[in-house]
Amino acid sequence: MTTPAERFAQARERARRQQRESRSELTRFRQDYPFGLDDFQVRACEALEGGHGVLVAAPTGSGKTVVGEFAVHLALAAGQKCFYTTPIKALSNQKYADLVRRYGSDRVGLLTGDNTINGEAPVVVMTTEVLRNMLYAGSHTLSGLGFVVMDEVHYLADRFRGGVWEEVIIHLPDGVRLVSLSATVSNAEEFGDWLQTVRGDTTVVLEEHRPVPLWQHVLVGQRLYDLFVTEDQEAPPDGDGPRTKLHVNPELVRLARDEDRFGGRDSRRRHGGRRPATYQRPSRVDVVNRLDAEGLLPAITFIFSRAGCQDAVRQCLAAGLRLTTQAERLEIRSIVEQRTADIPDQDLAVLGYHDWLDGLERGIAAHHAGLLPTFKEVVEHLFARGLVRAVFATETLALGINMPARSVVLERLVKWNGEAHVDVTPGEYTQLTGRAGRRGIDVEGHAVVLWQQGMDPRAVAGLASTRTYPLRSSFRPSYNMAVNLVGSVGQATARELLEASFAQFQADRAVVGLARQVRRNEEALEGYREAMTCHLGDFEEYAGLRRAIKEREAGLSRENAADRRAQAAASVEALRPGDVIRVPTGRRAGLAVVLETTTGGLDGPRPTVLTADRQVKTLSMVDFPSPVMALDRVRVPKAFNARNPQHRRDLASTMRATGLDHDETRPRKQRSAAADDPELARLRRLLRQHPCHGCDEREDHARWAERHAKLLRDTEGLRRRVAGRTGTIARTFDRVCALLAELGYLAPEGDALVVTDEGRRLGRLYSELDLLTAECLRTGVWEDLDPAELASCVATLVYESRSSEDGTVARVPRGRVEQALTRMRDLWFALEARERAHRLDFLREPDLGFSWAAWRWASGHRLEEVLSDADLQAGDFVRWCKQLIDLLGQVATAAPEGSRVRRTAQEAVDAVRRGVVAYSSVS
Repeated sequence: MTTPAERFAQARERARRQQRESRSELTRFRQDYPFGLDDFQVRACEALEGGHGVLVAAPTGSGKTVVGEFAVHLALAAGQKCFYTTPIKALSNQKYADLVRRYGSDRVGLLTGDNTINGEAPVVVMTTEVLRNMLYAGSHTLSGLGFVVMDEVHYLADRFRGGVWEEVIIHLPDGVRLVSLSATVSNAEEFGDWLQTVRGDTTVVLEEHRPVPLWQHVLVGQRLYDLFVTEDQEAPPDGDGPRTKLHVNPELVRLARDEDRFGGRDSRRRHGGRRPATYQRPSRVDVVNRLDAEGLLPAITFIFSRAGCQDAVRQCLAAGLRLTTQAERLEIRSIVEQRTADIPDQDLAVLGYHDWLDGLERGIAAHHAGLLPTFKEVVEHLFARGLVRAVFATETLALGINMPARSVVLERLVKWNGEAHVDVTPGEYTQLTGRAGRRGIDVEGHAVVLWQQGMDPRAVAGLASTRTYPLRSSFRPSYNMAVNLVGSVGQATARELLEASFAQFQADRAVVGLARQVRRNEEALEGYREAMTCHLGDFEEYAGLRRAIKEREAGLSRENAADRRAQAAASVEALRPGDVIRVPTGRRAGLAVVLETTTGGLDGPRPTVLTADRQVKTLSMVDFPSPVMALDRVRVPKAFNARNPQHRRDLASTMRATGLDHDETRPRKQRSAAADDPELARLRRLLRQHPCHGCDEREDHARWAERHAKLLRDTEGLRRRVAGRTGTIARTFDRVCALLAELGYLAPEGDALVVTDEGRRLGRLYSELDLLTAECLRTGVWEDLDPAELASCVATLVYESRSSEDGTVARVPRGRVEQALTRMRDLWFALEARERAHRLDFLREPDLGFSWAAWRWASGHRLEEVLSDADLQAGDFVRWCKQLIDLLGQVATAAPEGSRVRRTAQEAVDAVRRGVVAYSSVS
C-alpha cells in the first residue's frame, strides 16, 4: 500500500510525463498518422527525437519507413533539411509521391540523376549515388542538412553498387543524424556496432514480428496444404503470442515419399503415360482461379523469367480469365489513358499497348524490368488501388517497391542468376514472401509454393523458417573514390577513412576471433611442450629428426613412383605390333600379344592386345605400374581381324607356342631409392645417436610431439590469415593509388600523392568503367566523333549483356565508330595488364551489345526500327538509354572546357533523350 507522499510523487511524475509528451514532436506526428504506431516504431522514433541515430531492422511490410518519415517531420519542425535516399530511381519516385501527398510539392524535391525537381527543398528524395556525388563535390545543397534516411540500407551487400552506401555513411558530416532502414538481417547488432563507431551514438531497434501474420502453403495439384502444423495438426500463422513448436505437415512428407512410386515408370504406364492428377502441375490459370476461390487475391506470382511473366498473362487472356467488374474496367481504362497520354500512338503500337491494356482491364498484368517504366508505374498504381488482382513478376519487384498483396506465389525455388541455375536462398525467400499481407487491409498474408517433382517439404520449411540472412560488406576502393578521397582529405586521411569501412570492420571482427584462437593454440602448445619433455635431451629436436626422415622417405617414394610411371610409359610407347608381353597386374594380368599401339593423349599410351584367353582389350597405364618389355615376337597376319574368333584362336596359339615360362617372365623387384639415399642415411644415423633415442618413454613423448607439430602448423596458418585480413582495404587503396600514379592521375608531392588535372577529371566519372572512360578522354579516342557516334561508343561502357554466351556477334557502326571501339579495346587490354601487375581486378571488358541500338536511336531512327533491329524490350532499352545519358553527362562535365568532345557529349545527351526515353520518368 502506497503512502500519501508516494501517491503525490507518482501523480506529479505522471503530470510531468504528460507535459513532456504534449511538447513531443512524436506526439504531434502520431496525431497526423492514419494508424497507431507499433512498439518498435515508437522506440526508434523516441531514440531519434532524443538525438540518436537509429538502425531499424524489421521484416518487409512491417512499416519501418514510418521512422524515416518521422525524421522528415523532425527536420521540418527544426527548420533543417532531410535527405531520403533509396537504392533505385523507381523507389525514389514512389517515395517522392508519398511525401508530396503528405507535405506538399513546395517542401519536397527529387534528385535521381535524370530527374531534378525542386532540388533545394527542405526535404529531397534521391538515389544514394546522387548523395555520394554531392558529398565528393562539396555541394552547397548539403548546407543545413540535419537528417539522412537510408532506405533499404541492406543493399550495401550488393556486389556492384553496395560500396556507395558505405561511402555515404563514412563521409556524411558529423552533425547529421542517420536513419538506417534494413530488412531483417542476422548480424544487425554487428552493423549497429559499426554505425556506432563511425557515426557516434546509434540505437539499434530489431523487430522480427510481422504486423500481418503470414501463413505458408504448398499447392499440390489442385489442393492447398499448410506447410507447417502443430501437435494438434493446426497450422498457426506467424504472429503474436508464444511461439508453438511447428512441424512440417506429415501429409506433405507422405506425398514426397510416395511421389517416386506414383510418378515412376510403372505407375505412368498404369495411368496412360501421365503422372497421377495428385501431382500434376496446375496451369497458371488454375492457380489464379484457385486463389480467387480461396479469397486469396490480389496475388503476386514470382516467375524468374521475363518471358515467363508475359506468357502467364497471355495464358490468362487466352483462357478468358476476368477478375474485374464493368465499373472497375472503366476506371482502369481512364487511369491508363491519363497516364499514357503523352506517348504517341505509333509508339504505343510498338510497345504492345493494346494487349497490355486488355490484361489490365481484366485485372491481370506482368511486372519486370523489360516493361516500359511508365507501364510498370501504372501496374503498381492499379495494383495498390486493388484494381489489378493478379501480377506475374520477376524478383526485381521485391526490392523496395511498395506493392504488397494478400498472397505471394512462388512457381519455383530455383532461379537463373546469369551464370547458373541456383536455389533460392532463405533471404530471397523472405524478401519475396514478405510482400504477402497488406497492413491495415488483410488480417493475414499467405505464401504459396507450387509443388515440383522431387520437392522436399523439409527443405521448403527450412527456407520459410530461416527469417534472416547476414549482411556482408561489398565495399572496395574504386579509382574514382581514390582520386576524390585524396583530393578532398589527402592520402593519409583517406587511408584512415577506408579503415573505418564496414568491410574492414567485419574483417577486423573476424581477426578478433582468429587472434583469440591463436592465443588458445599457444596455451595448448605450451602444454604439449611440457608433456613431451624428456630427461635425456631435447625431444623437440629428436621429433624434428623423425619428421625429417618421414618427409624424406615420402619425397623419395613420390620421386620413385613418378620415375617408375615415366619409365613404364616410355616402355609401353616402345612396344610394336607382334610384341609378346606380360601384363603385370589387374584383370588383364598374364601373357598378351600387342595388336596396335597409340602414343596416347593426357592418359598416356593405350595399347590394344590379345590376351592368352583370346580376348581383345585396350589397356591403359593403370595396367602398367612398372616398365614392361617385349619377351618375344610373333607375326600378326596382315589379314588379322580382331572380330574373327578363328583369327583370335590362331594368334593366341602362336603366342603360347613361344614357350615362355611364367617364372622367367615374372617382373623383378626393384631396389628402393631410399636404400641408396645418402641424406636419408645421414638422418637415420643422427636419430640413432640422439640421447632421446634410448628413452623408455620415447613413443609416448613422440605422440605429444606429433600433436605439437600439427597444432603449430595450424597456428601458423591462423597467423597468416590474421596478417592477411588486417588493413586489407587500405592495402587495396595503396595499390589503386600506385596504379593511378603510374598513369598520371596522381602525382608525388613530398611524401604523399596529390591529384593532377587528369585525376580531377577522373573524379567526375562515376561509371563502373571509370578509369577506362578517363583514358578515352585523356588519349582523345572520341575527339572526331559526331553525337550519335559518341553515344554508340559510350554505350559500351554502361551496357552489360544479360548473357555473355548467346552466340551472337554484336553489330557496330562502320567507319569512325569501329576505329574508336578498336582503340577503346586496346586501352582496356593495357589497363587490364596494369591491373594484373598491381593485383587489382576492377575493370570489365566493354560490351558492344548496345552500341548499334544507341547509334541508331541517337541518329533519329524510329522506336519500332531500333527495338526490332536490336531485339530489345522497351524497358531495357529505356533503362540503358538513361544510363547512357547519365554517363554522357559525366563525360561532358569531365572533358576539358571548350573541347570538341565536351560539346559533342552534350549534343549526344539531347539526341538520346527523346521520344520514349524523354517521357519515361524512371529507369
